[in-house]
Amino acid sequence: MGSQTETHLPIVDLSDENLKPGSEAWVSACKVVRTAMEDHGCFIARYNKIGEELCESVVSAVEQLFNLPLETKMQETSDKLFHNYYGQIPFLPLYESLGIDDPVNIKGCQKFTNIMWPQGNDPFCESVNEYAKLLGEIDRVTKKMIFESYGVDTQRFNSFIESTNYLLRCLKYRTPHNDETDLGMQPHTDLTMQSVLHQLNRMEGLEVKLKNGEWLVLDPSPSFFVVMAGDAFKVWSNGRIRPCEHRVIMNKAKEIRYSMGLFTFNGDITQMPEEFVDDKNPLRYKPLFDHFEYLRFYDKEKIRDPDLRVKTYAGT
Repeated sequence: MGSQTETHLPIVDLSDENLKPGSEAWVSACKVVRTAMEDHGCFIARYNKIGEELCESVVSAVEQLFNLPLETKMQETSDKLFHNYYGQIPFLPLYESLGIDDPVNIKGCQKFTNIMWPQGNDPFCESVNEYAKLLGEIDRVTKKMIFESYGVDTQRFNSFIESTNYLLRCLKYRTPHNDETDLGMQPHTDLTMQSVLHQLNRMEGLEVKLKNGEWLVLDPSPSFFVVMAGDAFKVWSNGRIRPCEHRVIMNKAKEIRYSMGLFTFNGDITQMPEEFVDDKNPLRYKPLFDHFEYLRFYDKEKIRDPDLRVKTYAGT
């Protein structure tokens, strides 16, 4: 189903020592990130702070997690929509996932761990928390680049980050049986503000739809993290940023694919920055956007088309 194209997404090296706010390298990278988000809704961040040892410990942790009995995995771990277990879906038989609410906080990881393992599992808790905090760094740095590129001031950026809610979703895809489709996850955009996806055990499968309509198979290098805009970023930017449509296609010759996604939500997105509204760019969306109310709206209405659901919920 996937087709490899000659087009490539920009790669921004967040580990570059010269990439400091205000530097020439920083300003250049901000422009690259903004253009990629406007054109494709995503880019690739190269980030080497998550080393091989941590990756291996996280792979081991998610293997333990998915090996738990189904009734254990299906326990409620959060009262927020779309933050719990998903799986056993007839039209997506290869897919299974669990969400960890507030994973950048050790208390959030401990709460989840204690539900899954009442007797405790410190290695799981510590590895996942360390990993989530590093994904959080990627999220914050890339958002700072986007804000600065649009000329949004630091005070509003800091306020925005303080209102961010994080969800770490552990994702598993098994190989399809002979009578099953190779579709691991159907084409969709995320309901998030921003998502950071990592193909954890070096198995490809994640594909993004580029501006020209072609699907690009992404390199599963362990140092590559795909930063994607979700629906809420489109609203925040008055339509400038394009949510990234993506899917997962499983290779029948491979076995289990593990992936991780750090998803961000802003309970109350503060008023849309005035920088996005002028005579040439009239206001397209209501200036205030309640992100968790948007999740409830989607849960009720089930509008699959991302443009239609955003316009229906938030359009002026």
